[in-house]
Amino acid sequence: MLDDSLLADLTADLPSVVRLQRLVRTLREGFRCGAVCLLRLQDDVLAPVAVEGLVREALGRRFEVARHPRLAAILTSRRSTLFPPDSSLPDPYDGLVEQQPGEPLHVHDCMGISLHVEGEPWGVLTLDALVAGTFDEAARTALERYALLVEAAVRVSRLEQEVRALRMANHGVIPHAEPGEGGEILGHSTGLQRLLNELDVVAESDLPVLLMGETGVGKELFARRLHQRSPRREQPLVQVNCAALPETLAESELFGHVKGAFSGATADRAGRFEAADGGTLFLDEVGELPLAIQAKLLRALQNGEVQRLGEDTPRRVDVRIIAATNRRLADGVREGHFRADLYHRLSVYPVAIPPLRERDSDVLVLAGHFLEINRARLGVRSLRLAPAAEAALLAYAWPGNVRELEHVISRAAIKALGHGARRDDIVTLEPEWLDLSYGETLKGETLKASRDESAVPGVEPSVATNDIEPLRSQVESAQRRAIRQALAASGDNWANAARRLAVDPSNLHKLARRLGIK
Repeated sequence: MLDDSLLADLTADLPSVVRLQRLVRTLREGFRCGAVCLLRLQDDVLAPVAVEGLVREALGRRFEVARHPRLAAILTSRRSTLFPPDSSLPDPYDGLVEQQPGEPLHVHDCMGISLHVEGEPWGVLTLDALVAGTFDEAARTALERYALLVEAAVRVSRLEQEVRALRMANHGVIPHAEPGEGGEILGHSTGLQRLLNELDVVAESDLPVLLMGETGVGKELFARRLHQRSPRREQPLVQVNCAALPETLAESELFGHVKGAFSGATADRAGRFEAADGGTLFLDEVGELPLAIQAKLLRALQNGEVQRLGEDTPRRVDVRIIAATNRRLADGVREGHFRADLYHRLSVYPVAIPPLRERDSDVLVLAGHFLEINRARLGVRSLRLAPAAEAALLAYAWPGNVRELEHVISRAAIKALGHGARRDDIVTLEPEWLDLSYGETLKGETLKASRDESAVPGVEPSVATNDIEPLRSQVESAQRRAIRQALAASGDNWANAARRLAVDPSNLHKLARRLGIK
């Protein structure tokens, strides 16, 4: 019966993602176990491709083989590997198997098998159960048989990708390579997938792209994806943080200079445009460029030429421009802070990157990624979220977006250990350790405690019970909240946070230390 179901999934006309998901679901039902996970191997890291029976955030986990002896043992054998219930090797899914509310349980039974495609290791298939004795030798033998069908499904998916790439090539479109270094864009929300598909299309052109989005949404990752999937991917991607360019040196940084062009110019130096020749130039925070530099940048974009400071002859450059901003440049044009002609030149193809609060359950996938990073960094056996913590993450509005989420998970993991959690156990992060109460903006409500049912209607509970905090405590709470929000919006850059709060940076550091933030 299980064979028939697997064969049906294999031969069905389905998208590859759906086919693989149905395969793991069928295997879970057939083996009557707690969870099944299909992981792909890339650069000695195993990434879940399809999971069934694991918590949502497991999709964001990335397992370094060297840090997970069970996965390493599975990979080194062509036969199925069965781990006894009393195995001393830690299971990577401890605490991640879906279960009824209660204490997280260790995985008691585990087996897995390596998968090979065209003679090369492709990944692994793992099965886990909370009940000891779920897997026996018969199950181990059956897994070896079914693994052949899973490998066939992977080959079908790869063949479908190659056919699509061939069709694209026949229509004059160069198929993209696999993403290289520079980070991975995680998430499965409809909006994100639609955006990625759109970027893959525009990546094949040479059109300038303007990435617009709030601080912390990961604009650099999207810029890297555009470059990696473009015909220029073999050429350099050069990044310029326009906000960090001193006005006196901005022209030299972008266009270069010759020896003696100004005090300190002791040798000829190429600018970022020349460094990116043939490739892509990523202008991050382009809205911060001074007006004088904007005019020279426009000339470089219009003519395809740059002129080093102190040099009379212009140089030809072939550069694709990707710009990014967290500002509304159209407002800057109206207010006279940004040139209209440069704005239209940069925004030939504008792309709005959605904030984290609009990406549904992607927050849990990303949280899983950061949980695994901190688990390895802190030497913890297992790091997971309590159900209430998951709910808090989903409800919060994330003014600092993905960058803020990363910092929230890191702080919570450290707080958990500070509250006595043991590194050799399953460490569960509770909502109070996430420290989200300062974020006043939630999806429709605040993260403050719900009102007591006995409170007087129309009156705040604190007023009804005469439980009013001292004025000093309220002021300090407001100060902490303001500083944390400014830091989240500034990417933890204290100088930028001070500017947002209109205070002296040294005074801000002193206040933060007094409030216990630093």
